[in-house]
Amino acid sequence: MSESKPAELKLWGGRFTGATDPLMNLYNASLPYDQKMYKSDIFGTKVYTAGLQKIGLLTEDELAKIHEGLAVIEKEWEEGKFIEKDGDEDIHTANERRLGEIIGRDISGKVHTGRSRNDQVATDMRLHVRSTLNELSTFLATLIDTILKRAEQEIEVLMPGYTHLQKAQPIRWAHWLSMYATYFTEDYKRLQQIIARLNVSPLGAGALAGHPYGIDREYLAAELGFDGVIGNSLTAVSDRDFVVETLFWSTLFMNHISRFSEDLIIYSSGEFGFIKLADAYSTGSSLMPQKKNPDSLELLRGKSGRVFGSLSGFLMSIKSIPSTYNKDMQEDKEPLFDALTTVEHSILIATGVISTLSINAIKMRDALTMDMLATDLADYLVRKGVPFRETHHISGSCVKLAEDLKLSGIDQLTLEQFKGIDERFNEDVFETFDFETSVERRTATGGTAKSAVLKQLENLKTQLK
Repeated sequence: MSESKPAELKLWGGRFTGATDPLMNLYNASLPYDQKMYKSDIFGTKVYTAGLQKIGLLTEDELAKIHEGLAVIEKEWEEGKFIEKDGDEDIHTANERRLGEIIGRDISGKVHTGRSRNDQVATDMRLHVRSTLNELSTFLATLIDTILKRAEQEIEVLMPGYTHLQKAQPIRWAHWLSMYATYFTEDYKRLQQIIARLNVSPLGAGALAGHPYGIDREYLAAELGFDGVIGNSLTAVSDRDFVVETLFWSTLFMNHISRFSEDLIIYSSGEFGFIKLADAYSTGSSLMPQKKNPDSLELLRGKSGRVFGSLSGFLMSIKSIPSTYNKDMQEDKEPLFDALTTVEHSILIATGVISTLSINAIKMRDALTMDMLATDLADYLVRKGVPFRETHHISGSCVKLAEDLKLSGIDQLTLEQFKGIDERFNEDVFETFDFETSVERRTATGGTAKSAVLKQLENLKTQLK
């Protein structure tokens, strides 16, 4: 009877004779979002069927027809011509249903021999995530390279460095850029580690107990570009640690992007005026014509919360599911795909922002104030053999005296006033009050002297290579 056909066409339909609640069909379906894995699904099926042919479960002619049919399906997806039908609950069932329409079910029905959707889904996910993360690596390397080039070009520019959002010590703008290039380079390195860890194959593990026909799993892994196989079939079908790691990486990266954005939002404000965003990454106000809002940066900052939510939500979904595969795991795709898309767009937007913004080097330098050299004043006496804890107190007394006298800075104190605080001050104390000198004294690795910053930039370039 016609009523039984939909159930018979389902991979799991033979056991079930009743119709499924239409809402359940909708609730269960994942094709709207997992169809983006069509390339991975087709690639996995090509290799899997080659493995079946290798052990004699498909003839060469059957394999050729299967691969021809899969090529047609891939082209349909690429050209937006694939027609979805009722019963296509996910990309795997959709592709297999279409393959049967093209080459006949007598042959297409053999494609799933020994394979479960459990190991099929796990394989497709790893292939898709690997491809996506490799692409993100390229985009992230471009962002880092853009920051490094800007740092080299603007190495001479000085600006205030901040702690607690209070002016602290003078630094180079390039030093600030190098800080975020360092964060992003660490993100890049972590990404390579995740790619390496996820690059093992679950294919051939079956539903959970292994393959009943002795398929060569090492062959399948090699053909799919994996570095090896997951050694336990139970783990192979149920492991989603690579999803958690990818979501954690995305969250940490977006945290760095958020901090990067917050700094630039502050620096672009009227109170600072250090930078100006390009029009392409700004918007105006619907009411106030003078406004230029840093919407690109605010969106980058805001979307970090979205990605964090994907991680925390998925962790709650899987925290107490029993072994091995459970349908809860279907909740891996939407948060993962959304996070990866958000990260991709964020990298591209951040690259656009940093490559097109302009800086106001004069305002940056004008924002430097003499009180920021109080530590240098303490260091002056350290070089004369005075213990730092003592010089710190002496320097603080100089700052207080200048404030009490309502002077514009500690450099305005006279030599007599300095000596009134400590006799070890001499005429050369006034050489301390130079921002360039202050910056250039910090030559140790990681410092803000020109030589130290250039070493940082070269080191980061080497790590990217």
